[in-house]
Amino acid sequence: MNMSNAVEFKTGWLVCQAKVLSSLNIADTSGARRRGLIGQTEIETPLLIDSCKWIHTFGVKCTLDVAYLDEKMQVIKVQQVKPLRVAMPVFKAKHVLEASAGTFENWGLVIGHTLEARRT
Repeated sequence: MNMSNAVEFKTGWLVCQAKVLSSLNIADTSGARRRGLIGQTEIETPLLIDSCKWIHTFGVKCTLDVAYLDEKMQVIKVQQVKPLRVAMPVFKAKHVLEASAGTFENWGLVIGHTLEARRT
């Protein structure tokens, strides 16, 4: 691959209730948002997509945990999305968090939690 075309994510830490949940990739440019997790067969690092109301999993090869976040980074909807699907838009969402299936249950993440993305 030509490295000039490679999309790089910003990085940080995902924090909830003063606890670090995970390292984090952040898609905050149009190129990074378009790239998302396409081509991934395993998700080691969750992805926070800024300025996002809906996702698709075309090109993603594993089931995702997806959390929709409002402007205050509060979780307003959680769902699992299988490969080759288009999720319905969540119009109040400002950000979307994607992780491998089962991650949110392991974290105890539920609707109403407020997340923080601490950028490195």
